[in-house]
Amino acid sequence: MKSNILIISILIACCSMLSSCLGDLDTQPLDKNQLVAKDVYETAAGYKGVIAKCYASLIQTGQKGGDGGDGDVGGIDEGYSGYTRALFYLQTTVSDEIILHAGSSQGSRDLLYVNWNPSTSIIKYPYYRLYMTINYCNEFIRECTEDKLKERGVYDELKDEYRYYVAEARFIRAYCYSMICDLYGSGPFIEETMVVGSLPHQKTRTEIYDYAVNELETVLPLLKTSKTNQYGRIDQVAGWFLLARIYLNSEVYVGKKEYEKAYKYAKMVIDSKAYPLASDYRHIFLADNNTCSEIIWHLVQDADYAQSSAGTNFYVKALMNGNINSYLKTGVGTRGWGNARVTTQLVNLFESGDQTFDINDIWGNNKKDKRAQFFSVGHTKETWVDGKDFQGTFTNGYACIKWRNVKADGSELVEGGTVYSSIDYPMFRTADAYLMAAEAILRGGGGSKSEALGYVNEIRDRAYMSGSYGNDASGRITEAELNLDFILDERGRELYTELIRRTDLIRFNKFTKDHNWDWKGSDGKAGNYVGKDVDDKYKLFPIPQEEFTVNPYLTQNPDYK
Repeated sequence: MKSNILIISILIACCSMLSSCLGDLDTQPLDKNQLVAKDVYETAAGYKGVIAKCYASLIQTGQKGGDGGDGDVGGIDEGYSGYTRALFYLQTTVSDEIILHAGSSQGSRDLLYVNWNPSTSIIKYPYYRLYMTINYCNEFIRECTEDKLKERGVYDELKDEYRYYVAEARFIRAYCYSMICDLYGSGPFIEETMVVGSLPHQKTRTEIYDYAVNELETVLPLLKTSKTNQYGRIDQVAGWFLLARIYLNSEVYVGKKEYEKAYKYAKMVIDSKAYPLASDYRHIFLADNNTCSEIIWHLVQDADYAQSSAGTNFYVKALMNGNINSYLKTGVGTRGWGNARVTTQLVNLFESGDQTFDINDIWGNNKKDKRAQFFSVGHTKETWVDGKDFQGTFTNGYACIKWRNVKADGSELVEGGTVYSSIDYPMFRTADAYLMAAEAILRGGGGSKSEALGYVNEIRDRAYMSGSYGNDASGRITEAELNLDFILDERGRELYTELIRRTDLIRFNKFTKDHNWDWKGSDGKAGNYVGKDVDDKYKLFPIPQEEFTVNPYLTQNPDYK
């Protein structure tokens, strides 16, 4: 079992009353009187439980684990309510990476065809999870003051830590608002000082952006320094990383170029050397990735103590089916669902010799680029069948085998695999900072092209297990080959399925126009698998339609009205 996970799970359990009281939250300020403070906050453990819940809200779905029937978000399938699963739908299955072929009433086909509307159910799940997490953070910040700690007799136990707890809650809240900005543009704004019972007013995308970056800049010095925090909690390096990501996308969000700041903060992550690149790319996505040096922010998963059908359990099972377990150990036995496959465009980012699976080389050690983790046995590369409508068939397209619930030595946690995954979700990792720094340089943010080339080639050395990482053939490129198009492709190779592709494509002006992929803009009819341009309105998701029945202060995003 991973260090500290049992402790974290116990702390989360301490705030089960908090979850039950918030289960039907919408986007209104939380009424503090709904909570029985003496039950939730009467002990130091209670406070630790609530901050643990703020973190867990981004990976867990409820109190019982798995699909235990006590989900945080009422009225929907518990698995869909989890943040990393919901974000997978909105960032990955709408892009040139993954085709979710399993049809559902939730609207997954609308995402596949890039043809959603305000009533598409699946669009609301990240929205409500983000606002629920914001409300958890607001509640904690309001209750975790020196005066209230003293009043409740827990100040002495928490005096050395509570300020860090508050800073971390503010960070998580700012992260959530940054994602509201990215996905929906504008939205209701709620913070801990709002009058309980009032309806929140809508802030513009610029206002939400400004709030997120100002809050992060303010909270940075209040966070713990690098590598000094408890496992699963964030530190200053996470703050630098998030600011780099937001500033890199500033031109999209608010029309302002902030590439100098993006470069500055990405370089701070790199130069800190606190989270050096893992020696092997493949280890990042395995069950013992808690020992992986590269992950800046782990969202904790454990097969026994931190179960979730929405976390990496979804990544393992949705991307592989039971048959694959006959060729390699998935770590979940034959429990794979086989819900999704990769696009031909993702496969083609890699050299042809690296694209297919060798049954005698299950880890791809003989490939040039070890990041090409695809399963092709019994599958066609094409995601379509000539003369037929879209087929919900797992073997139409290669499978992604990047996420495996096994240890780095290849062994399973238990023989036959576990029911749930123990792979921590790598929310932020250093390789992304390398690529952000390189891109910011090419966009005029400072540094030199030779510096950018060094960052990219460091990533490629690791991918090819060459240079300081091994003795295989080099994958290095020359300065003449380095341009923004190469950066976008390299981000695809390095970060596929890691919840960032839609954002990247929009930043490079490749999401709605000038770059197409299987089934984009299609109606699913026979022969219509070739992607086509779509309306620019799809660069933002609409605010969920049901929000307008409860909050008259909201205005829908343009062209969705």
